[in-house]
Amino acid sequence: MQEKIYQVAVGLIPGVGAATTKTLISYCGSAEQIFKTPKGKLKNIPGIGDVTVENIQNKSVLDEAEAIVKRAEKLDTQLLFYTDADYPNRLKQIPDAPTLLYYKGSAHINPPKSIAIVGTRKATEYGKSVVRKLLEELTIYKPTIISGLAYGIDIQAHRDALELGLETIGVMANGTNIIYPSVHKNTAFKMIEQGGLMSEYTFDSVAEPMRFPARNRIIAGMADVTLVIEATQTGGALITADIANSYNREVMAVPGRVTDAASEGCNNLIKQNKAHTLTSAADLIELLNWDLAPSQTTNKQLILTDLDDDELAIYAVLTDNQDIHIDELSWKSQLAMHKISSVLLQMEFKGIIKALPGKKFSLR
Repeated sequence: MQEKIYQVAVGLIPGVGAATTKTLISYCGSAEQIFKTPKGKLKNIPGIGDVTVENIQNKSVLDEAEAIVKRAEKLDTQLLFYTDADYPNRLKQIPDAPTLLYYKGSAHINPPKSIAIVGTRKATEYGKSVVRKLLEELTIYKPTIISGLAYGIDIQAHRDALELGLETIGVMANGTNIIYPSVHKNTAFKMIEQGGLMSEYTFDSVAEPMRFPARNRIIAGMADVTLVIEATQTGGALITADIANSYNREVMAVPGRVTDAASEGCNNLIKQNKAHTLTSAADLIELLNWDLAPSQTTNKQLILTDLDDDELAIYAVLTDNQDIHIDELSWKSQLAMHKISSVLLQMEFKGIIKALPGKKFSLR
C-alpha cells in the first residue's frame, strides 16, 4: 500500500505531468525514490528545475494520495501505475499514456485481442445494425470491446458485446464513481461484471469538454484496431481515428451512402487513406491476421523463447518503436537507466538489436 501511495502522489505534484513522471521514474527507479532522492540529484535529472524539485520536496501530497488509496479500496477500484505489471501493455507503447489509471471491473485489461468501436452519438439504424453484425461475426475470436460509454455507436457496442458474451471496457472522461451519461447506469453496472470502467481522472471528477479528446487517446491506445462505424464531418470519432493513426495502430471505417451525413466522416477517412474499408468482419480478420492458425511458428516466436524478462520488455517496445532514444526506451520498458544499458549491450551481442547514433536503438 505504501508504494501505491507514492505512485498516486507523484501525479499530484504541481507541475509534474505524465512525461516528467516517466523521466523521474527512469532516473530514480520508483515513485517512492522520487520523494527520497536528495535535491542535488533531482536537479541533475534532465528537464527537472528548481521549482519542480521544491514541489517534490513538499510531501503534503502524500496525505491526499493516502486518502485516494483508501477510497479506492472501499470502492473496489484498482489503481494502475504505468510500472505495474497489470497496467495495459498496449497503453505503455504510446508516448502520452497516463501514468495512473482508475479501473473498476472484472475484465482482463491485457487481452489477446481488443477492438475499439467509436462513432456518432446520433447513430442511425444502419450504424447500429453494422455494430451488431460485426460483433456477431467476431464473437468466435472473443475480442475485448473498448468504447466510451457515450450515446449512439459507443453504447450500442457495449450493449451488443454484453449480449454476445464479450468483455467490454468503457473509458470515461470522469471519475469511475460517476456514470456519465447517467441513463447508461444499468449498462455500466453490467459492464463491471463483464468488463470494466476505466479513467485517468480521480474520484468525483466530472466530464468536462476538454477531457473527452484526452479520453479518446486511451480508447485508441487500448486497442489493436479502431473501428469507426458512423461519423459526421466533425466529432470525437474522427479525433480517435487520428490519434490511432498517430500511434501507428490500424484504423477501419464503414462506408455509407454519400447522401448520409452520418457517413461523411467514414467516407472521408477512406478517401484520404486514413482508414481501411470495413464491410464485414472478414476485412478485419484479414488485416489483423486473426485467421492464422495459432500453431504457426515464426522466427519471432523462436527469438522470444531465448529472452529473459528484461529483454522481452525491451523487445516489446522496439517492436512498435523503431529508432527510439534510450530515455524513452527506459520508461516504456520500465527498466531504470542504471540497468537498461547492460541489458541493451547483451541484446546487441545476441544480434537482436542495433545501436544507432544519438543513443537510439532498433531491432535488427
